[in-house]
Amino acid sequence: MSILQEKSAVSQLPPSIKELIKVLYGGKRFGNHVDEVWPNLYIGDMSVANDRYSLWKLGITHVVNAAHGRMYCQGSHDFYGSTVDYYGVPADDSPSFDLSCYFFPSAEYIQKALDSTAGKSRVLVHCAVGVSRSATLVLAYLMIHHHYTLLEAINKVKEHRWIFPNRGFLKQLCALEMKLRKLIHYVVG
Repeated sequence: MSILQEKSAVSQLPPSIKELIKVLYGGKRFGNHVDEVWPNLYIGDMSVANDRYSLWKLGITHVVNAAHGRMYCQGSHDFYGSTVDYYGVPADDSPSFDLSCYFFPSAEYIQKALDSTAGKSRVLVHCAVGVSRSATLVLAYLMIHHHYTLLEAINKVKEHRWIFPNRGFLKQLCALEMKLRKLIHYVVG
């Protein structure tokens, strides 16, 4: 890709929220309790997150709880013990909740976990149902560390799991995409 093509790509806007919702509605519309959506990266719901035996069977070494402190999502270092590292994000599944302030810290946590122990780490990102908050953090991770556009990240995750971030989170992910594009434009241009 030439520099001109890269600059042109940077100036394009991400899809609209309406277009993203249409993509999200496509395909299967049911989910499992947990799915591997990227090598050694899983999205799940509270039932799997609260089942230490299931986590052990999956080989989960790290847990990101995107509903930390919320009812039925009371995970903590004490709950998981010394075999699982825990990272809590106290997010509400509300379009007005600013989840974007957790995009970079969560993405860094996931990347460091996946890079650790010679590729033997497995990360579960969960919330109550495993379709909005947790999916949003995984999409942000793919955009930040694997340079996917939002649409590419959605399509990649949807190959393995039904997800549906709320409209507010989609807007925040669009803003992240524009921020990342400007960063690429700054580095390239």
